[in-house]
Amino acid sequence: MVDRDTRVRWRRVGAGVVLLLLLGAQTPANDDAAIAANLAQMLRSARTVISANQALINDAEKGDKGLTGKVVLAQAVKNYSESTGSDPLSIDPNSRAGRLLRAQMDAIVDVVDANQSAINAKGVGFKAFIPAVFARLVNEAFEHRAAGEASIKVTAPVDLVRNRKALPDAWERQVIESKFLAPGWQKGKPFEAVVDTGGHPAFRMMAPEYYAASCLSCHGSPKGSLDITNYPREGAAEGDLGGVISITLSH
Repeated sequence: MVDRDTRVRWRRVGAGVVLLLLLGAQTPANDDAAIAANLAQMLRSARTVISANQALINDAEKGDKGLTGKVVLAQAVKNYSESTGSDPLSIDPNSRAGRLLRAQMDAIVDVVDANQSAINAKGVGFKAFIPAVFARLVNEAFEHRAAGEASIKVTAPVDLVRNRKALPDAWERQVIESKFLAPGWQKGKPFEAVVDTGGHPAFRMMAPEYYAASCLSCHGSPKGSLDITNYPREGAAEGDLGGVISITLSH
């Protein structure tokens, strides 16, 4: 079940991405933007399933949780449809958008199924299969499946990055600091551009994400105190910029 905080977060954070989805569906010239928006929304939708099931995953008394890759994907597709008003499975699987979205959905199933032993371990409380770890693993599996055609990364302002693999590159950092952290930037609005990547053009989109109330148990106050993962809390407040989904589509 999706909690209220998550639904509020969809409305606040996903508005710009949903707008891109709608515009992309209507305007062929915006294919890259629509594809990137699809991928960002599916990642969010699947991550929400893992977030909503943290109590179940960390239940030390229960063995088989029934939280298989197929179950997680079905709920992710439902979340995606509810938040965008469109069925991701209706996208032509032979189109670029369909191929990449299905590669991402396959990655979601693979990651959940590969972690069944941890999810279902009895006698163990915190499993460390948290939304951030899940998203990183899905993005890595997706990039392998996309074979150089596309990549997804969840990054953040430098001072908020917990895993060095998630550090923003120079372009991402410039966008975060000059756009998303700027006082006048419209909250939730993605940024997109075609940039040179090693001598080849690539479409890049970054979609900002903000802390919801449910995020603050790990990222809130008191700053510096240890959260459940034994990492110091950032002292964040609800609505602060907490991360960015960065998507690259090669041309």
